[in-house]
Amino acid sequence: MNASDIINVFQILVALILIAAVLMQAKGAGMGNIFGGTGGESFRTRRGVERVLFRATIGLIVVFVGLSIAAIRV
Repeated sequence: MNASDIINVFQILVALILIAAVLMQAKGAGMGNIFGGTGGESFRTRRGVERVLFRATIGLIVVFVGLSIAAIRV
């Protein structure tokens, strides 16, 4: 395996974890909310696990973009 193959494997793993993280954040979101439906939402802050999951998702996005750029350069 060369460097390009290793980067591609890591990129696939990060993508799968990122998909799972995004889906875990979508709890309570119905089909109506997907297309911009109103469900009487109110603003609330993220606390505890929600905050950790949100920040981990941002970190995974940064890693994914970094791997994508690295895959282009290799």
